[in-house]
Amino acid sequence: MVKAQVRELTRRMDAELAALTWCNQLRTLGTIHGVNLSSNDYLGLATDPRLLEAVTSALVAGSAVGSTGSRLLSGNAEIWEELESEVAQFMGSEAALYFNSGYSANVGLLSAVIRPSDVVFSDAANHASIIDGLRLAGAPKVIFPHLDMDSLERQLGKDFSGAAQKFIVSESIFSMDGDRASIVDLVALAERYGAELIIDEAHATGVVGPQGRGLVAASRLSDRVLVTVHPCGKALAGMGCFVCCSEELKQYLVNRARPFIFSTALPSYIAAQMRAAVRIVAAADRERSDLAGLSAFLRKRLREAGFDIGKGDTQIVPVFLGENERAIRFSALLNEAGFGVRPIRPPSVPAGTSRLRLSLTAKLSTNLLAQFADALISIRAQEQVPLNAVRS
Repeated sequence: MVKAQVRELTRRMDAELAALTWCNQLRTLGTIHGVNLSSNDYLGLATDPRLLEAVTSALVAGSAVGSTGSRLLSGNAEIWEELESEVAQFMGSEAALYFNSGYSANVGLLSAVIRPSDVVFSDAANHASIIDGLRLAGAPKVIFPHLDMDSLERQLGKDFSGAAQKFIVSESIFSMDGDRASIVDLVALAERYGAELIIDEAHATGVVGPQGRGLVAASRLSDRVLVTVHPCGKALAGMGCFVCCSEELKQYLVNRARPFIFSTALPSYIAAQMRAAVRIVAAADRERSDLAGLSAFLRKRLREAGFDIGKGDTQIVPVFLGENERAIRFSALLNEAGFGVRPIRPPSVPAGTSRLRLSLTAKLSTNLLAQFADALISIRAQEQVPLNAVRS
C-alpha cells in the first residue's frame, strides 16, 4: 500500500514536470553571469563594507550564530527591540515588528488581521505573498484590474453590508511592471468607503520617498494607512521584513501572526546588519538619484527603439515580448552577449505578457545600459519582427 502510494506520487510529479518541459516552462536554478540586470540590490549595498563591518563587529562582540528559538521563547534579544523602535521612528509609525522574510510578513499579517467575515479588495498584479496571505485569511476577495481606481471604486460602492470590515491591499511599486500605485487615490477611496489600507513597499523601500522611506511617506499619508510592509532583501541588502503599524496592531501580530509565533528567530547579528543598512539607506540620496537617472536613461533608449516597456518610471523596467518562447530566446541571447537577464513567464505573469524584467541598481552605468540596449536591438533585428503591440 505504501509502495503504491509512493509510485502514484512519483507518477504525478513526473507528469507535472513533463508538462512544464513540454510547454517550455520548467524552471531550473542558475547563477547570473555577466552584467547583472536581474538584481533587486537597488542601491548596490549587497557588497558594502559597512554592512560587513556591522556583522563582523557583532560576531566579535559575542553575538551568537544561532538564536535558539522563536522570539516568544528564547530567540528574542534587546537589539531586536531596539531595531524595531529605531525603524518605527524612521518610518514615522508607532511601532514596527520584524518578520523573517517579506513572504512570511505578508502571509502572517494578512491571515491574522483579515477574517472570513471581512471583504478584501486586491490589485490584480499583487505579489504571490499577498495572494497566499489572502487565501489563508479566507475572506471574500474582489480582484480589481491593475491600478484601475475607477473599477475599485465601483466595487467598493457595492452592497457589502454583511461584511464586518473592508480592506484594500496593494503594492506601492509593482514587482513585474515597475509602475506605481496612486497612494493618494487609494487613501481617498479607503476613507470614503470605510476600508483599511495595507501597502507593501517591497520595491519602494530605500528607493523613493524622503530618506528612502517609501511611496507612502513620499505621499505624506503614513498616518492614514493601516500598515506599510518593508522587506529588507532588496534595497536594504539584507533579510527579513518590517511591518510598520500601531503599537496595538504590533501586539496583536505578536499573539496572532503564525509565521512570527512559530518561526525560529534569526540570529541577532542580523539585527546589527539591518540597523546599519537602515542608517546607510537613510543617507543614500546620491545613490537614489543615480538609480533614477539610470532608469530614465534606459527607458528613453528602449522607447525610442520601439520596445514596449509599459508605463512605469521606476528601477524595474519590463520589456514585453509576448510569448513564452520568445522571452526565453531573448534571455539566452542576451546572456551570451554578457548580460544576466531572466525571462519572466506564466504563471508569474499572465499568458501573452512574457517579458524580460530588467532590475537596475545604482552601481550600473549609462555606458553599460547603452550596450545592453544595442544588444537588445540587435537581437530583435535578427528576428525581423517588430515588438510593438505584443500585448493586448
